[in-house]
Amino acid sequence: MKTEEMALIPADQALAPAVETRRLPGVERHVGISPLDVRQVKFAVAMRGFDRTEVSSFLLEVADCFDQAMRENERLRQDMARLEASLAQYRELETSLKSTLISAQKVADDMRDNAQKEAARIVREAEGHAELLLQKAQARFEDVQREIDGLRLKRREAEMGIEVTITALRNTLEFVREQDQREQTPKLAVHALQIVK
Repeated sequence: MKTEEMALIPADQALAPAVETRRLPGVERHVGISPLDVRQVKFAVAMRGFDRTEVSSFLLEVADCFDQAMRENERLRQDMARLEASLAQYRELETSLKSTLISAQKVADDMRDNAQKEAARIVREAEGHAELLLQKAQARFEDVQREIDGLRLKRREAEMGIEVTITALRNTLEFVREQDQREQTPKLAVHALQIVK
């Protein structure tokens, strides 16, 4: 390894066995590193350096893991975008439902108010109609009562007329009977005289 590359590895890792130090020097510093960069990195050969086969296989493994992590990250990013789109749809649907519920509530309130007003109007009309019918019935009752009173008066007049007629007829009948008796008394006297003779 070069001296600059050795400086990138911490001192405690430089003395540790190769299995535990499987890290790229300075990976934390490279922000734009890609799996291709890891695959293409070349290290200089130095005495007492790392095993080139181990380093190459580790770099390939790291590149594969990095590539898989990036694919997973991209998949998660797409899932997140899809979920955010769904969330936006659900929020829009929620807003629409809230608006619909508010409209439905307003319509229900308007319908209830209109129904109450209509019911009050119908009750007022029914009360007015009932009052009018009551007044007509009262007027008709008074008319009938007047007719009954008039008929009673006519009956009384008729009864009085009949009584007067009956009295007149009695008087006449009595007069006629008296006349008959008067007429028959002289005949009886004459007849009695004739019998006596």
